[in-house]
Amino acid sequence: MTFNYSICHPDKELIEYPTELIDAQKAIELAKTYPWIEQLQLCDELHDAKIYYSPSLDFKNTQGKSSFGITADELDNSGVPKFSLWYSRPIKVRLLFGLLGQTERMLTSDLSSYTLEEALQYLKYFLDGNKEKIEALYKA
Repeated sequence: MTFNYSICHPDKELIEYPTELIDAQKAIELAKTYPWIEQLQLCDELHDAKIYYSPSLDFKNTQGKSSFGITADELDNSGVPKFSLWYSRPIKVRLLFGLLGQTERMLTSDLSSYTLEEALQYLKYFLDGNKEKIEALYKA
């Protein structure tokens, strides 16, 4: 599988959309080596009005509509970043109790307070197409 990705920088108004397609291994490496701590420190240095986004990486499957994002929220007391996990996927919704059929809508769910190791594990599940593991996380 291949993936598109985007990067949200705290000090940039526009989201970065690199044009290269990446595989699962490159996505994991990108998430591991991204300067999360430096980007959170940048947030602390900027005036609130100059912060556009929390540092984030978002990966979208090119063969489907689902995406998985990792956002650094804050540094804990020991200087370790905490992360939010964002999962977007299509779901079927019945219209007017099913009388008008079904339609597909995107559902985005988020959870917070994860370590980088935990975030990388769930990213790996997404990249490997293991929807059951991710869905179980959001249903817990």
